[in-house]
Amino acid sequence: MKILVYGAGPLGSVFAARLHDAGHDVSILARGQRLADLREHGIVLHNVVNDQWTTTRANVVEALEPDDAYELVLVIMRKNNALDILPVLAANSHTPNVLFLMNNAAGPGELVAALGSERVLMGFPIAAGYRDGHVVHCLAGTDDDPKAIPFGEVDGRTTERTRQVAEVLESMEGYKTEIRADMDAWLKTHVALLMPSLAPALYAAGTDNKRMARTRDALVLALRAIREGFRALRALGIPIVPSSFKIFERLPEPLLVWGAGRLIADERMEVALAKHANAARDEMKHLADEFLTLAHQTSVPTPAIDRLYPHLDPATPLLPDGSATIPLDWRGVWLWCGALVGLLILRGRVRRKKTT
Repeated sequence: MKILVYGAGPLGSVFAARLHDAGHDVSILARGQRLADLREHGIVLHNVVNDQWTTTRANVVEALEPDDAYELVLVIMRKNNALDILPVLAANSHTPNVLFLMNNAAGPGELVAALGSERVLMGFPIAAGYRDGHVVHCLAGTDDDPKAIPFGEVDGRTTERTRQVAEVLESMEGYKTEIRADMDAWLKTHVALLMPSLAPALYAAGTDNKRMARTRDALVLALRAIREGFRALRALGIPIVPSSFKIFERLPEPLLVWGAGRLIADERMEVALAKHANAARDEMKHLADEFLTLAHQTSVPTPAIDRLYPHLDPATPLLPDGSATIPLDWRGVWLWCGALVGLLILRGRVRRKKTT
């Protein structure tokens, strides 16, 4: 397939390289220093997952012209930047399929208004990374641990083109796909998980994942903000997907704080979260604002989100390193303990009846 990857950041670079290596006719659009780096060095990737280094020489272009014809355009960039290029995409009428692989809390409205629903697909790239000079350090899928790329039609249908695009994406090393009927809800859930919650909590800890891991107040605020965001989505009739994210609603807060601290301290979180957050404050604020527009349509209180929001501004003072002044909510623990005791009592009664 003839493909244009619009966006030469870390994730666009990963997709362009993997698709090129799979045998597709791939061009990657870049500008400025990144354009010069790609022409001189190619796409240089370091996959932190398996310490694999690769160099790929894909075609590099500077623009999408109105008469250019591609079978598929992958838009892989920050949401606020993607909105800026909608007029360029709209001016090109020779590309029937545009897959936006990016965070998005506002839904498909602006994309559809610019291009028409018949051209728009939505998804998420399921990768992370950062650039250091001309080298992209990334967390990308491997054959031993393939990552599933969720995407789908705006109206949730499974169509012939979704199957064709799935086949293209699955040709990449280390990737498979999920054709989803609920992609908009998936994206809104993902934004709630990160942008008004984990991202500003990370900024409150100096964009240092290890400092955040040892600062209990940052973890507590982040987890409470996630719960507030999920409650806001439910109030709007938007389901929490994938269902595995419901763990943030069900587990007691002390257990979540303990688990989140261990996860955030992991070395890979520097690549997965800290480096990107440090380079993309503009996108984080844009997406947080998009989500708050949704949340403000409900009566759900958002005290943790409101407390974290100022930290999207780098001028806001940091939380003290290691601070633990916010009391933990132990109510869920007592409920779990009560349920466990009840089960043990019931089990004992059943055993006594069997023996008599």
